[in-house]
Amino acid sequence: MPAPTAHHIPCAAVVYHPLKTDVAALKTAVAHREQTAGWGASRWYETAAEDAGVAATRQAIADGANVVLASGGDGTIRAVSEALRGTGIPLAVIPQGTGNLLARNLGAPLTKVDDVVRAAFTGSNRAIDLGIVRIVREDESETEHVFLVLAGMGLDARAISATKSTLKKRLGWLAYVDAGVRTIIKDRPLQIHYSIDRSPVKPLSVFTVMIGNCGLMPGGVLLIPEAKLDDGKLDVVALHPLGPFSWLRIWRKIGWENGVLRRSRAGRKIIDLVRDTRSVTYLRAERYALAVATPEPVQLDGDDFGYALTVSGEVDPGALIVRVLPEWRVGL
Repeated sequence: MPAPTAHHIPCAAVVYHPLKTDVAALKTAVAHREQTAGWGASRWYETAAEDAGVAATRQAIADGANVVLASGGDGTIRAVSEALRGTGIPLAVIPQGTGNLLARNLGAPLTKVDDVVRAAFTGSNRAIDLGIVRIVREDESETEHVFLVLAGMGLDARAISATKSTLKKRLGWLAYVDAGVRTIIKDRPLQIHYSIDRSPVKPLSVFTVMIGNCGLMPGGVLLIPEAKLDDGKLDVVALHPLGPFSWLRIWRKIGWENGVLRRSRAGRKIIDLVRDTRSVTYLRAERYALAVATPEPVQLDGDDFGYALTVSGEVDPGALIVRVLPEWRVGL
């Protein structure tokens, strides 16, 4: 049997955030795994600040990458996924950030670089959904993006917009909690109009509307118990407090009850939903649309995306292929 030509030898691409990646350690792990798997030398692409890695990934695709390893925080993973959408080229997540939201929801280890690199070369493919969002701003300009975990308008986006980068570096995810508490204290509810799956538009008074593709947050908090990465649905969460102490009920629900009881339907029936369902509303949808009278900040996977008057979009089922290992378990 003739030896394979160089043309037939698969090759990986590594798209990495230079300030968040231990390049030397990652190069060592990649070199070991590519050699063990019989792959060619991987190509390396540094992300650019202006697009977080979209252009670098498109170049990697043009250069014939068979898999793309994305190394960085949630913003890098989101940008690489945006470029890989619908291409069929698998993504391998190398978590290097504060939240590492997609890695958590895939069950990938957050500190074992060699394991996530091994997934790139020997793991299996899993198709997951992407959330699509179209943002219309005050000047009527419109942009379209993807999100992997969570998009939001209201309290969460305001908190992320208000989070100081120095605080985020020092405290990590807790910086958002600090900003969130300050936002809760000073802000009034947001008046929105919304439509789900092209239903008639309805008004709603909320502190936050979040569109989820999956539900696990840092600290093991299961924000959206029924959300799954591959169910062809998005999960809409509206938080609308009903008094000065209702935030305690909300955080008890999403922090303790959802985090401990996980996805157990029987467990959720134990919860005192009489009050909580008035403060937290869960809806499932394929399409969504939100509108506000004055511009509000928008966040995608924990990154500030500026101010918007309308946010709309849909789920793109199975649009992204990710590499996983069989031993990965979500929430462990």
